[in-house]
Amino acid sequence: MISIVTPVYNEEDNVVYFHDEVTRVMKDLAMDYEILYVNDGSTDDTEEKIRALAAADPHVRAISFARNFGHQVAITCGMDLADGDAVITMDGDMQHPPALIPRLVKKWQEGYDIVQTIRTATEDAGLVKRLTSAGYYAFINAIADSPIRPGGSDFRLMDRKAILTFRRFREHSRFIRGIVGNLGYRQTTVNFVAPPRHAGKSKFSMKKMLHLAMDGILTNSTVPLRLVFYMGILSAVGSFFLILYVLGCWAMDATVPGWATMTILLSFFGSLQLLGLGIAGEYISRIFRETQARPLYWIAADTADDEKSPWRKARGR
Repeated sequence: MISIVTPVYNEEDNVVYFHDEVTRVMKDLAMDYEILYVNDGSTDDTEEKIRALAAADPHVRAISFARNFGHQVAITCGMDLADGDAVITMDGDMQHPPALIPRLVKKWQEGYDIVQTIRTATEDAGLVKRLTSAGYYAFINAIADSPIRPGGSDFRLMDRKAILTFRRFREHSRFIRGIVGNLGYRQTTVNFVAPPRHAGKSKFSMKKMLHLAMDGILTNSTVPLRLVFYMGILSAVGSFFLILYVLGCWAMDATVPGWATMTILLSFFGSLQLLGLGIAGEYISRIFRETQARPLYWIAADTADDEKSPWRKARGR
């Protein structure tokens, strides 16, 4: 059986169209399947739409969070609950084309445990977004402990054994691409061009993108901490030579009021200290969140709990 996990957040204009496309593709594959929609605290009619789909289609399970927990946690929830021999994660805005599903399944049937899709281009992406994305992947791969493929997305297929391993990773600051890259197993890729969204605007704001980018860096590398240490050493060496210079000037009676030099030095070293404290603070804040040991998410509603649910009857629950 194939499980398809789709996080949705304010996608009332997309979810029905997406469902029709996925259903058509899966019927052509002639394989048993389930579709798990994870509603990430939507404020529009998304929940009503996915519950209606679940009431009409025995392949559909609709799960709703009690509040918004974020895209990465919504994917994690679906992967936790999926029953399939293989699990496909994909967004519901049609930028992850359902027509690509047969290619992912074929690669899995060939023996691959993880089939990762790679965006070679996004039709509606601007120049700035393409450049910043390329720069980010170059930077993170230069410092990360595990490889993260440029252009990688959260559209992928994972075999059951890879899913069971993934479920053991429970950190709160989640960057799934980094976790999957660290799993190992037999992996391959499938390239695709991401089409524009079917409807609406992206809910992934600049703030969310920056937060995800920061999680990607800090959860996959300790290099920023080491950089602060090395910068401290270089600063100490520079200060030593500066002291020698000042002593030489004093010995030759060539000293002048050095308010400009002192101002520059204080600004430089003060900024360096604040930078170091800021980076250390980011790591410490994540340590604090982990020690709280709070659940990653909690669910407000799940159509599988309804004894009359078509999905539950189809699965013999």
